[in-house]
Amino acid sequence: MADAYHGFQQGARQSFFSQHAQQTFHSRHLPQRAGSPPNNSRIPFNTDTPSPTRSPGPQSPAHYSMFNQGHQQQNQHVMMNGGSSHQRYAMQMNLGKPFQQHQNHQHHSHQHQQHQDHSGGTHGTNFGTHQHTISSGGLSNATPHFTPSHLQNGTPGSVHSGLNKPPNEHWQEQLQLAQRAREMTQSHPHARNHPSVNKNVVAGSTNGLVKEAEKEERNRAVAEKNEDGKENQTWTILDFGGQSLKVMAPALFEYTFLTKLYLNCNKLSFIPPAIGRLRNLNHLDLSLNELRSIPPEVGMLVNLRQLLLFDNHLETLPFEMGSLYQLEMLGIEGNPLSEDLKSIIVEHGTVELIKYFRESAEGPEPPSERDWIILDDTLAEGQETFTALSYNTLCDKYATQSQYGYTPSVALSWDHRKEVILAELRERNADILCLQEIDSESFNDYFRGALAHNDYKGVFWPKSRARTMAEKEAKLVDGCATFYKNSKYILLDKQLIDFANTAINRPDMKGEHDIFNRVMPRDDIAVVTFLENRETGSRLIVVNAHVFWNPVYKDVKVVQVAILMEQITKLAEKYAKWPACTDKVLYRYTNGDSEEDHETPDTTQEPSPSMEYSSGAHIPLIMCGDFNSTPDSGVYDLIAHGALSNSHSDLGTHKYGNFTRDGMSHPFSLKSSYSAIGELSFTNYTPGFTGVIDYIWYSTNALQVVGLLGEVDKEYLQRVPGFPNYHFPSDHLALYSQFVVKGRKEKKIVEADFGPQRDRDRDRDRDRRT
Repeated sequence: MADAYHGFQQGARQSFFSQHAQQTFHSRHLPQRAGSPPNNSRIPFNTDTPSPTRSPGPQSPAHYSMFNQGHQQQNQHVMMNGGSSHQRYAMQMNLGKPFQQHQNHQHHSHQHQQHQDHSGGTHGTNFGTHQHTISSGGLSNATPHFTPSHLQNGTPGSVHSGLNKPPNEHWQEQLQLAQRAREMTQSHPHARNHPSVNKNVVAGSTNGLVKEAEKEERNRAVAEKNEDGKENQTWTILDFGGQSLKVMAPALFEYTFLTKLYLNCNKLSFIPPAIGRLRNLNHLDLSLNELRSIPPEVGMLVNLRQLLLFDNHLETLPFEMGSLYQLEMLGIEGNPLSEDLKSIIVEHGTVELIKYFRESAEGPEPPSERDWIILDDTLAEGQETFTALSYNTLCDKYATQSQYGYTPSVALSWDHRKEVILAELRERNADILCLQEIDSESFNDYFRGALAHNDYKGVFWPKSRARTMAEKEAKLVDGCATFYKNSKYILLDKQLIDFANTAINRPDMKGEHDIFNRVMPRDDIAVVTFLENRETGSRLIVVNAHVFWNPVYKDVKVVQVAILMEQITKLAEKYAKWPACTDKVLYRYTNGDSEEDHETPDTTQEPSPSMEYSSGAHIPLIMCGDFNSTPDSGVYDLIAHGALSNSHSDLGTHKYGNFTRDGMSHPFSLKSSYSAIGELSFTNYTPGFTGVIDYIWYSTNALQVVGLLGEVDKEYLQRVPGFPNYHFPSDHLALYSQFVVKGRKEKKIVEADFGPQRDRDRDRDRDRRT
């Protein structure tokens, strides 16, 4: 753990307790403190004889030497625990496992006695010398000098608190942490015991938490690692301990980069709901306050590893805490917590209590319906329109508890999710459905049959690995499924684009090691369907793509999309020469159940002749999918701008034949349908990543977007740390757009106007004829 704090070494602007933060937080609520602060301890100590297991009393020379005015002013920019020359006096303060073995305790007691002998001598005003009197990590295993009557909130401990022998290591650690919390009552106690001075800090226990191993890579984007935010912030930890604070200033919740926040030993009676904004916190200490409730928004802090609530007035806890799936220690000792909740954590540990909350919670109230955004309401009567929906449905094999530990098991189960997915598809009733992460079994046994009742026909291809598997395993391989309204469209052609196979067979890629090492192992695909409107005769190319997920492989994503655009270009030119469709009459079955029954043609509409297109780029085109690329990526630039330089940063130094020699381009004029509103806030929503990676692209020369399905209710998101959940069955959002097919403009023959000379020539010609 010491390494995790290397960004906070002593020096200007790197103080553990930031001067700027101190001014922001205290300017409205507390006067500036000079000299020795008052004793904020709520636990009565006998201060006559200093002990290695507690802080010095207010009359102790050590107490005054720590806070002498001259030293405080001199060291206002350091971490309030002395200079590096005093590090040899650092205590063995263990944040995660504070109790050392008995031998360490004896050694520590000896050191303490030795140092105490000098407390009144030349070291009497030495700040660093007495840091050992702040708090001890070397507490003995003997009975603590605290009894239930010492609890700051006056509540007796439960039967578990008085056990001679804790039932397990986790509860023993809880009691030890509570003991230490009651002793750290001076101002900024954690700052004084910071690991940059104390080199004996070791990592805490994991409470026996073993994460479920991933069976397979999850095809989704993830946020790039930024350890403790050090790349963007010189400090990410604040210690407001022992300040007698009664309220938390709103400015604190602007520091969303914080990873550790200490608010222990204050007078806080409530925590604002805005605490849910500090989603990067992994440690939150609210011990020794006057809290009677915890806001449900604490469930948003899914990165928490420790949440310490020792010695408050809490009788219950919010069920929203079930989202804290990474929590290893929930400190609740010293609270009048209901016995049913306390018994779970005492006997089974923090993980089981969080699991109980997660599985027992009713879930948030349903969100309001996403708004329908009208971009153009001046449609002419008779204009051809269609709607398209794109949705990464989250394949069942990827929906593991280790990946989505904040989601109740019922909401994560495929039986629940597939029904919610189907309900949304039916409600949207789009003309075109492009689904990603549908496995073969789900397509054949569930969605194809269920959607057939809603007039859909489907085309599906699994990823290329399915070809090398036995039938049983191949059924679980996911791929892309495209559904279309059978009464509106007829299928002219369908094609699979296998990115890896296409890449290795390109002549210019022969001998390129990056192709074989980086692109070929990824079996991502795209499915292309070529449709014709039965009534109008207009044609439409529909692309359904799923691009590699890993953000480390930006070059692979660019190459996959470059191959995709190259293959679409070839297919579009082929489709421009596609013969007219002569059999477009829709046949309906007499009873609608069997193809063997007598078929009757639908004579309610007369099919129009097939439209002709002079080139592939003139055919209307939509390209849907999960591109796992944000709007600032090379993938986005290539699709939206029609070209990408061979020196683009996403390609790095890798070599991919002509792509990295000449650059990439395509002939289509494409635009993201949601770019009309500046893209959505997100299309993928998880604690680890929130951003836009899904798109519906359309050809602007042939189509116009006129309507979009809008954002998710923002108030709803204040209580939901990530998807999936009961209301959103995937970690992705469904995108839904409405398009108008632009009319074919007739070419007009316009004579060139050559001005007065042309008039004279015309008059001369007329005279000659006469």
